[in-house]
Amino acid sequence: MSETVTRNDSLHRYEILVDGELAGFTEFKDRDRQRIFYHTEVFPQFGGRGLSTTLVSAALDDVRAGELRAVPVCPVVAAFLDKHPEYADIADKVTPDALTFVGAT
Repeated sequence: MSETVTRNDSLHRYEILVDGELAGFTEFKDRDRQRIFYHTEVFPQFGGRGLSTTLVSAALDDVRAGELRAVPVCPVVAAFLDKHPEYADIADKVTPDALTFVGAT
């Protein structure tokens, strides 16, 4: 099984492909130097393979490389950050204005 994560700027999301097939994505909106993650989905037929971990890890690595900050509005991203303190240095707390910005209020 070959997994690849890419950033799709036109759709504002990171996508994970398994053997070339779209298996899931995490969506974001950028505000200033923050990348606000608001929705993550791995399609049911690809569940149970740890793909969300691979996807979010790669997305956060890209955030770090771009010298941005991550805001985990999405529960999947928030749970990942709770389990992986090595990303704490790039994570910002979710604020009411971040929720409003992504339409999550």
